[in-house]
Amino acid sequence: MNNPQTHRGFTVAMSVSEAVTEALTTVEKPFGHALIAVARQNPNVVGLTADLGKYTDIDIFGQEFPHRYFQMGMAEQNLIGVAAGLSRVGYIPFATTYCVFATRRAYDFIAVDIALGRANVKIIAGLPGLTTGYGATHQGIDDLALMRAIPNMVVIDPCDATEIQQVVPAIAEYGGPVYMRILRGQVKQVLDPKTYRFELGKAKLLRQGRDLTLISTGLMTQQALQAADLLKQDGIEATVLHVPTLKPLDQDAIIQVAEATRTVLTLENHSVLGGLGSAVAETLCMAGLSVTLAKIGIPDQFVECGSIPYLTDKYGLSTWHVIQTAKEILSRRK
Repeated sequence: MNNPQTHRGFTVAMSVSEAVTEALTTVEKPFGHALIAVARQNPNVVGLTADLGKYTDIDIFGQEFPHRYFQMGMAEQNLIGVAAGLSRVGYIPFATTYCVFATRRAYDFIAVDIALGRANVKIIAGLPGLTTGYGATHQGIDDLALMRAIPNMVVIDPCDATEIQQVVPAIAEYGGPVYMRILRGQVKQVLDPKTYRFELGKAKLLRQGRDLTLISTGLMTQQALQAADLLKQDGIEATVLHVPTLKPLDQDAIIQVAEATRTVLTLENHSVLGGLGSAVAETLCMAGLSVTLAKIGIPDQFVECGSIPYLTDKYGLSTWHVIQTAKEILSRRK
């Protein structure tokens, strides 16, 4: 899909954020402000970064707590090692960098220094999936798969500012290693903070429909909700199950919604290998369910540089692609 085309009132080359969220409010630096709020209550919370304080929103934590903030330089392996050491003497380190730098450069240190001994370290990773146009060196398209494979690791991919603000205190209370993606800067508010409640390890049913189930995580929940609205105009009722915690996975919730519609489409801003789609397929297969299943995610290839709207469309993450794929898998049942 290389050329913009008009489809039900928006162009297929339009990014989801442009198409969906004109009316949505934004929250500035939700991770940084949430961490400050937690740190005011708990003096053991400390912050670390590998030369990316400004770009992971932990800089404002450092301004408020300069004696609890450690700038480790461009040395991700050292970042993880120091965080693990701090946890051994009672601190709760929140260590920030980008997805690619944490999971590719420091993988062995995360596995051995943190996960093996269940160190109480929270790895906070920016630039998840296609949220940057800087190309393969900066796009975290395989981080969820890498972190899911490490024993003892909790893996979280929040949807928006509301969820980021709720996840931070939840993982500060959790006594063990956590890998969490974040969105930075002005972050959209998709979920209503008055009604939404994040629970570690629990999926959330956001919409219920009779025809098919959209199971989403992270940024793609926004697309799932918009696609459900547009499918409804064609008489197709879609369930939307949001899965913020990929590990431990809420298998009961996934099986329940899959049994109801027998048609499942997974959505993730990540490679189609090893992330949410793979976890859902494993769950349904082990449960012995016979369902029609398709996955939307980044194809098994490195992604080129370009604008986010261009990349979103080129690699099939747009709302238009979600709608077309949903209709295609529904047609297989007939």
